Amino acid sequence: MIAGGWTIGVIGGSGLYAIDALEDAEWRAIDTPWGTPSDEILFGRIGAVQVRFLPRHGRGHRIPPSEVNARANVDALKRSGCTDVLAISSIGSLREELAPGRFVVVDQFIDRTVARPASFFGTGMVAHVSMAEPVCPRLSALAASATAAAGGDVAAGATYLAMEGPQFSTRAESLMYRAWGADVIGMTAMPEARLAREAELPYALIGMVTDYDCWRDETAFVEVGAMIAQMTANGVIARRLIETLAQMLPTERAASPIDTMLDHALITATDARDPALLAKLDAVAGRALG
Repeated sequence: MIAGGWTIGVIGGSGLYAIDALEDAEWRAIDTPWGTPSDEILFGRIGAVQVRFLPRHGRGHRIPPSEVNARANVDALKRSGCTDVLAISSIGSLREELAPGRFVVVDQFIDRTVARPASFFGTGMVAHVSMAEPVCPRLSALAASATAAAGGDVAAGATYLAMEGPQFSTRAESLMYRAWGADVIGMTAMPEARLAREAELPYALIGMVTDYDCWRDETAFVEVGAMIAQMTANGVIARRLIETLAQMLPTERAASPIDTMLDHALITATDARDPALLAKLDAVAGRALG
């Protein structure tokens, strides 16, 4: 992708279902070959920055984590012209210092999901993208600065354990995840981050801590009522940070190495590629497939 302007895709998690600052806002249905996205996409702008907002669980929080169609969501954002994607998610804490109310810039993942399609590619068009550094450092740094400027208490750098859900962890699982080096836990960032990388979309994740996971002796279980109250408080700052991020972005968007990630990932020989799968890949991989 050549240098140019920004179009920021925002995936809103639990507690973030709208962006108040959007100008010229309009909900639009986007069709994808991967099925129906979680909701329509809210097109708009904040100043000169184009924004596309998608509520991950749908308006009204209709869709549970395992049933979020992440492939359709990422494809829809790509079709909507997004250059970068900022995901905002509610998370549980696996560390004492990451107390409820804090914001966390995630930089690594441990994927424990088991029931979700994790790739756009498959038989007839094989690709292997690098996930060594799974988030965009540029967008992550900008999002961290915007969170702080919006009044959030933000911690930079954390490993996110993605669990299947919809149930919360057992105490044994929670303790194991801590021993593995995970810092926070959630149910939706995977395979979302993997799919964004396959779609050549620089991706960053801001986690909003709503509760401590059940590893603490004094925490018998996650109390949903308290979690929802914290989500509501976090959502106020989250909406402000999106507006602040748009105001902080450089006027010109310099190209990112992630923009051309598929140049080094496609492996299937040209004469062995499945035309039907290639047709489904028109948005996410059309640039590389030519």
